Amino acid sequence: MKKGWIQLYTGDGKGKTTAATGLALRALGSGFRILFVQFMKSVPSGEVEMLGRCGGEDIVILREWDDSFIIGRPSERQLEMARRLWSETMAHLESFRPDLLVLDEIAVAIRYGLVEESVVLGFLQNKPESVEVVMTGQQASRALIDAADLVTEMRKIKHYYDRGVMARKGIEY
Repeated sequence: MKKGWIQLYTGDGKGKTTAATGLALRALGSGFRILFVQFMKSVPSGEVEMLGRCGGEDIVILREWDDSFIIGRPSERQLEMARRLWSETMAHLESFRPDLLVLDEIAVAIRYGLVEESVVLGFLQNKPESVEVVMTGQQASRALIDAADLVTEMRKIKHYYDRGVMARKGIEY
């Protein structure tokens, strides 16, 4: 690609990570190299697991989280995990040279203060020209929305979570 754009999938509805994964699968099928980074997730979802199986050497999946919840403010350990993941992402951008970079749950990581919004915005302004960036996460900030070229809001109209149904393997993750 000559020009990579910036996409953002946000909102309270289901399907943000699944949409990003679907786009990554499409890109893999077209011969692209993918760097798929998951913030605040420790267990791979079914679709990300399949990306790894399908992608071979054309995909790198990064995640670092210990299943902990953020209560109030993030702990020093949580902040350190996010810092390492961001640093590793930047290193892989240079060494792996992907065509597509997915920053899954980056909007949430920013909201919790795990990653500084100014750092992400600075990266987006200076990203490699040909890299397409896809970001996901609920409650994306106005600044993140403004930085994106394409914004899709997933809006919950009705969800069985509201009736107490928990996330199900193979369906929600």
